[in-house]
Amino acid sequence: MTDDQNEVQRRRAARMTCKRFLSGDRLLSIRERLAQLSALDGLDVPHDFYGNDGPVRQLEERTAELLGKDDAVFFPTGTMAQQVALRYHAERTGNPAVALHPLSHIERHERHAHTQLTGLRGLWPTTEQRHPTPEELHALGEPFGTLTVELPLRDPGYLLPGWDELTALVAAAREAGARVHFDGARLWNTTVHFDRRLDEIAALADSVYVSYYKDLGGISGAALAGDSALVSYARTWRHRYGGQVFQQWPAAVAALHGLDTVLPRIPDLVRHAATTLTPALAALPGARLHPEVPPTHEYQLWLPHPAEALNAAHLALAEQEGIWFVSHWEDAAPGLAMAEVSLGEPARAWTADEVTEVGLRFLELAATA
Repeated sequence: MTDDQNEVQRRRAARMTCKRFLSGDRLLSIRERLAQLSALDGLDVPHDFYGNDGPVRQLEERTAELLGKDDAVFFPTGTMAQQVALRYHAERTGNPAVALHPLSHIERHERHAHTQLTGLRGLWPTTEQRHPTPEELHALGEPFGTLTVELPLRDPGYLLPGWDELTALVAAAREAGARVHFDGARLWNTTVHFDRRLDEIAALADSVYVSYYKDLGGISGAALAGDSALVSYARTWRHRYGGQVFQQWPAAVAALHGLDTVLPRIPDLVRHAATTLTPALAALPGARLHPEVPPTHEYQLWLPHPAEALNAAHLALAEQEGIWFVSHWEDAAPGLAMAEVSLGEPARAWTADEVTEVGLRFLELAATA
């Protein structure tokens, strides 16, 4: 076993035994996950067959209702869901060009599936670390069939535009004759920032993808929501892409549980992070946040230490005190490292003073690593 593999195993073991979590949550064993699912109500029903009926259909209907769309289709992965959405819009408009951010998930983390599988091509309205503007859409210099907006835009720091900025961007796409797709893997987190319900946000787009394991604590799976024509098309292409899995009820049951128990609490998580935890992290010596005022409970934390020292300090804190602080540091510049912060349900138990106390201890460990 290499040193890197050994550290991964140590980190995983520590995460399963830690008692307190600031960023992230404890890993469940398979037995614990099965026990959690088996304890839920409403399980004495037939399971799904190839994604039809059962909890899968219940999840689709529930998601469509939340997003205010005609219907929704369950997909095993968000990558597959998004490829189907982009294919549909290209065929409807007759234009294979997709306007999207170069740091979007579709460009950076899907192995260019939209170009390799469907022959689409991406256009970048901006390369700045922010969402594009209507003026930049107009200045593209060529027509495009689809505008894709990732909400939040994760890689540059979980960025969100203002509501007026988003509506203006969508209006500019409509004026250009394009359709609009929202990459809403984490759309669940945006309601406080926009001060709008999920269905009001989703109403701006022709199609919306949401994830069930990001922030909701599901096992896997995603949904694509839109009008009846899109949904009918999506069911056909889900089969063609190999997504017609024989049974998907475990993922659907876990997702329904997330919608019932986690989704209603997200606004409180966002507010607690903004008023209590985030200011305490920002006040740590040398700390910087990006964005400076995070729109959700997820953002980037930058510290003036090498990533190796911070990761060693995090592991020591986890193994010695059972505290999972902020993990997975990466060098961003000489002597400066970045980690993503996700202040989920376990973070609600933390006070600002506790963040400061543990954070200072964490930095002391990093200084001596």
